[in-house]
Amino acid sequence: MQLIACQYDIQWENREANYHTIRKLLSETPINPGALIILPEMFSSGFSMNVDRIAEKAPSSAENFLAEIAQEYKSWVLGGLVFQSPDGKGSNELSVFDPSGQGIGHYQKNHCFSYTGETDYYESGEDILLFDWHGFTVCPYICYDLRFPELFRRGVKAGADLFPVIASWPATRAEHWTTLLRARAIENQAVVVGINRIGDDPKFKYSGQSMIVDHMGVELANAEGTESCISANVDVSFVQAWREEFKALSDMKPY
Repeated sequence: MQLIACQYDIQWENREANYHTIRKLLSETPINPGALIILPEMFSSGFSMNVDRIAEKAPSSAENFLAEIAQEYKSWVLGGLVFQSPDGKGSNELSVFDPSGQGIGHYQKNHCFSYTGETDYYESGEDILLFDWHGFTVCPYICYDLRFPELFRRGVKAGADLFPVIASWPATRAEHWTTLLRARAIENQAVVVGINRIGDDPKFKYSGQSMIVDHMGVELANAEGTESCISANVDVSFVQAWREEFKALSDMKPY
């Protein structure tokens, strides 16, 4: 089945401009019904600490957009957005929609990025999200979560074999990004999709390098530094066969 990762220059706190860019990129991409389309962290605003300005209102503009894309392409769609709690703090989340446009789940970033002050504005989540996609058990995470292998082990123990990681990962740590994506795929014997952005915001520059990595750590697609949607076909039977042959996950110890 087809995975699609959309990488673009997110216009700062400009929803309509970002919606337009996504629609344009998708219109230029061959998309099979039933695909999984993945957008970056805070896909409609950029990685902003202006919670009051970018948080979703009711009804949610970003969620409505995701639902429309899902229905239009008869595909699953996943993208990052922000909600706000009554105490004013933000929640850095992602939402998932099925091909009918029905919302099927939310995930709240478990590890907010203290190094950049994200913890001053956003609350960390505690739970994970799992959903089924053509035989895969998908467990999505957000950016800084990538640095915490124990979180991926938690997903594996719950049955996950496909990990989307949506991000706003700065260019200064690009080697960490590509290395960790491959590591998470190899050690968990799972498909990993890293979805980053390009361009810059008021604080950071972004080099992209969105990647689709198979269960052996082999790169199936890489957007490099271009504004584009990358695509790869994956088959859960190959993941299952490798896990059955090379039983590393069965050898885990309950430390």
